[in-house]
Amino acid sequence: MDLVIRDARVIDGTGAAAYRADVAVDGGRIAAVVREGGGPRPGARRTVDADGLALSPGFIDMHAHSDLALLRDPDHSAKAAQGVTLEVIGQDGLSYAPVDDRTLAQIRTAITGWNGDGSDIDFTWRTVGEYLDRLDHGFDGQGIAVNAAYLVPQGTVRMLALGWEDRDATPAEISRMKDLVADGLEQGAVGLSSGLTYTPGMYATDSELTELCRVVAAYGGYYCPHHRSYGAGALRAYEEMVALSREAGCALHLAHATMNFGVNKGRAPELLTLLDTALADGADITLDTYPYLPGCTTLAAMLPSWAAEGGPDAILARLRNDTEAARIRHVMEVEGADGCHDVPIEWDAIEISGVSDPSLNGYIGKTVAASAREHGEEPWTTARRLLLDDRLGSTILQHVGHEENVQAIMKHPVHTGGSDGILHGAKPHPRAYGTFPQYLGRYVRDLGVLPLEECVAHLTGRPAARLRLPDRGLIREGYRADLVLFDPDTVAAGSTFATPRTLPTGIPHVLIDGRFVIEDGHRTTTLAGRTVRRVAPRQN
Repeated sequence: MDLVIRDARVIDGTGAAAYRADVAVDGGRIAAVVREGGGPRPGARRTVDADGLALSPGFIDMHAHSDLALLRDPDHSAKAAQGVTLEVIGQDGLSYAPVDDRTLAQIRTAITGWNGDGSDIDFTWRTVGEYLDRLDHGFDGQGIAVNAAYLVPQGTVRMLALGWEDRDATPAEISRMKDLVADGLEQGAVGLSSGLTYTPGMYATDSELTELCRVVAAYGGYYCPHHRSYGAGALRAYEEMVALSREAGCALHLAHATMNFGVNKGRAPELLTLLDTALADGADITLDTYPYLPGCTTLAAMLPSWAAEGGPDAILARLRNDTEAARIRHVMEVEGADGCHDVPIEWDAIEISGVSDPSLNGYIGKTVAASAREHGEEPWTTARRLLLDDRLGSTILQHVGHEENVQAIMKHPVHTGGSDGILHGAKPHPRAYGTFPQYLGRYVRDLGVLPLEECVAHLTGRPAARLRLPDRGLIREGYRADLVLFDPDTVAAGSTFATPRTLPTGIPHVLIDGRFVIEDGHRTTTLAGRTVRRVAPRQN
């Protein structure tokens, strides 16, 4: 054998009770699991003494924004050090494939706040398959830091078919979008994502989305919507996604399934009742959450959707026009823009976490309201200037969460973990570096919200089942040796809102395909990550 992990406390990803065992690895797979007293102990060229440590499958980040980071940073300790061995990217309906020259330029501007402008990336791909190939051959053909699966982004697909227009798609345009989704799935994508508070994806009707989801269902994929409201219309938006996916016969995975803003305080049980009713009726539903209160997105995402029609250049033109800007302000501050989930914006809850223009660094770490006070002006004046000067590239933390909702949702049996971590910016949300140890340390050990074995199942076996991965997510003979050794007594997120890039503690070893990417608490130079692609044939 290549390796034996001796005397591990095995937490196998099923939710079953832990047990003590030796786990042998050979050729990148789990070759033997020998329980204590269960027979001869396996030998190997190398032995790791795991006495006192828990051994689990690698953690699966069901909602990641590492689309360019995986090509930019071979180290990628933000995820590797957490024990993440697989990330699902292409989220929220906006990513970099499939594209043409026109839409690539628009996408790079539209989500600069998520991933930077990409000026350091050679965009050699245009299709989903070419992007996945690029990931597989990253860094001189060695690969990438962790594994990655991809969702076809519906907003990007709509951009290709009809641009940034706020109107119903024609039958011909819907047909083209269906073909683009099918192509992406044929090339290895695992499903379809939407960002239904982001333009241009939010312009799609339910009937349009249903047609795309029928294609996803035919390929055995799943639909992952950032739905139309997490605020005033949250429950209606959840109901809409459940009904839409059931009409299409498509599996549903609800992205960052939170109940935020004051209107939803204490209302998580209503969401869970909705899900339980649908599940009891045969619906195929899962969800992911991050174990923190604030959300994170771009400042431009707060704008009303009509202000974004036509794309980034059109947004900037409207912001420069005093009459249009006044109209935007009224909708945001009085009526509640759909970009802000139909809730009037609270500028003292909007903290600037990153900017693209370094000359604007003075805004970072302050709320819009605080910066406005410093400048002796109205918050809208500050926000408008920042949107224009940073060309829509600013990221924000939105402090609108409720602890009771976070805890209630994470206990649900169809829950999985997702960081929703934006790695770009000077002061990112700490969830980018801390989600998985935060679950294990704060919510399991310190608060007792979940038993350890159950939480590990939420982070490993259940997301692997959603992704329909036949050989990942569990500790079983023949499965991929994507493994994490951690100390349940000390594991903790090091990242905080003050120091968000601090790495976690209590995770000494992480393996991908049996190769150490974290060893004795330090990142190795190993690039064991590859794309994980959908392989099931289309169903007739």
